[in-house]
Amino acid sequence: MRRELENVLRETEKVISGKRTAIEKILMAMLAEGHILLDDVPGVGKTTLAVALSRAVGLSYRRVQFTPDVLPSDLVGFSVYDRETGGFTYRPGALVQANLVLGDEINRASSRTQSALLEAMEERQATVDGQTHPLQRPFLVIATQNSVGAAGTQFLPYAQMDRFLVRLSLGYPDYEAQMDMLRARQGGNPMDRVECALSREGLIAMQEEARRVTAKDAVLDYIIRLTTASREHEAVEVGVSPRGALFLDRMAKARAYLDGRDYATGGDVQAVFYDVCAHRVLLKGRALSAGATVEKVLSGLLASVPSPDRGRGA
Repeated sequence: MRRELENVLRETEKVISGKRTAIEKILMAMLAEGHILLDDVPGVGKTTLAVALSRAVGLSYRRVQFTPDVLPSDLVGFSVYDRETGGFTYRPGALVQANLVLGDEINRASSRTQSALLEAMEERQATVDGQTHPLQRPFLVIATQNSVGAAGTQFLPYAQMDRFLVRLSLGYPDYEAQMDMLRARQGGNPMDRVECALSREGLIAMQEEARRVTAKDAVLDYIIRLTTASREHEAVEVGVSPRGALFLDRMAKARAYLDGRDYATGGDVQAVFYDVCAHRVLLKGRALSAGATVEKVLSGLLASVPSPDRGRGA
């Protein structure tokens, strides 16, 4: 792993202990220029992690607490009439003002507000009153949703779920991590000690390098066979989309880059397969009734679809 990325991990772990694997996956998603959905129970540090990363990577940051009364204009901005000039002046929203936007409890927003995210997440721009405003580079959305307390929430539409590169969960910390957390807060807020370990320009350069990581045809073929098998599985109503296949390629390359390699392997694909694909698979009702789960289906695909030989395919 490059020294700068190791430093980012170290700075982030000042406030989030025992979650190195999850932090590494978020760094992979950042290198792959993708958006992240953190789906977990309340209080495990989802928001804290996003803030710490923004500081460790030197990104401008905005937080949006999604509630039913949050409007699309809060995200993309709006135009106001200027009496002095006789024209309209654009006031940017949260998406236009920051490199990293934390959408807290995104499933509490209205469908109209959630849809305002789609253009920004896919095209890195926001359109207001016919005028297109480019977003800052890099641009990253980290959205959170809680798996409990469903009152007043609604499921994200599939089209929006498909925009997220990965869906991750932090889970509860173990005993040692909780002790580290409590000790770190005896003398103040550890967030105040997080230092910038990687510049915004440095992250952009790494994203470009990660994009140039080689994936040979055997690895690309493996991705196609896995995603096609997900669509043809008897228990699956909706399988992994072509966008999901592209994201799987990008995430596998980011993992290879994080590991210090300039080539991706079938092992990289396997390591990120569940995180990239689980939220893109919808099971049939009768399969759910029979006890099928997305995790079982994806595990079965990894077991049944042959991986490329490392010596020849990667």
